[in-house]
Amino acid sequence: MSDAQDRPAARGPGAAAGGGDTRCGLVAVVGAPNAGKSTLVNALAGAKVTIVSPKPQTTRFRIRAVVMQAGAQIILVDTPGIFAPRRRLDRAMVAAAWGGAQDADRTLLIVDARAGLTEAVRAIAGRLAQSPKPLFLALNKVDLVEPPRLLPLAAELNALLPVAETFMISAEKGRGLDRLLDRLAADMPPGPYLFPEDELSDLPNRMLVAEIVREQILRQTHEEVPHHATVETENWQERKDGSVRVDCTVYVARPTQKAILIGDGGARIKAIGQSARRELEALLERRVHLFLNVKDRPGWDEEHGRLRALGLEELD
Repeated sequence: MSDAQDRPAARGPGAAAGGGDTRCGLVAVVGAPNAGKSTLVNALAGAKVTIVSPKPQTTRFRIRAVVMQAGAQIILVDTPGIFAPRRRLDRAMVAAAWGGAQDADRTLLIVDARAGLTEAVRAIAGRLAQSPKPLFLALNKVDLVEPPRLLPLAAELNALLPVAETFMISAEKGRGLDRLLDRLAADMPPGPYLFPEDELSDLPNRMLVAEIVREQILRQTHEEVPHHATVETENWQERKDGSVRVDCTVYVARPTQKAILIGDGGARIKAIGQSARRELEALLERRVHLFLNVKDRPGWDEEHGRLRALGLEELD
């Protein structure tokens, strides 16, 4: 992972190894909240490129993960879960998800096999059915479902959508992923690679830090706090010893949420910072000095500036 200014531009024709023989394409990974999209993207990438948690609506913006398979470069676009939006933030997240599907060469619909054909999945299927782009279907979490339930569910979804192929997978257990990856690689259109072959993600390090902190907030707090919190990296300072100091601000919607997040004597925010720092040091392979500040900012999820900081489109 690299900072935004270090990210390479798309390469010209013939720049990648193999020249005109290379294949490259974008695959939008879409679905309802908590379908397992981010878990799948991380599993296919073989490394953590997007945060995960048991809570729905974890992913807030599009993150691209680069996967090399059988001479093809597959750019997986992890998108926010698609749901009925209420806040400006919600609307921007859903717009980001549909924008990812629109911009991609292929679409991979992830459906939680346990939940089945919910109204949310029906609504997503109805919109995807109108798209002319090739569509693949993956029933996820099949390890948690009795096998006799899977074929009828697949048949129902195939009746709603022009599915090129259906896959039975468990992203968490790694089941069925090799076949899925091979099929995606074979289906990528001819073209030069858009990223270096050793690139994992286009997520800048400053945003990576903010996301890892937010992941710990999701994991260590409950009720209304996780979905009313956002994290911004305010300062990134390289140190002579090779370490880095990072200052982040956590914004919440209400003073009561701030109190919950800080905890008694600052215990909770300290625990969040410690867990985030350990993970960041493993990901960045360097020492990280992480400092967290918490502020209550009512209505942050309706502010244009906050949404731009999250990398989301400004919506009216």
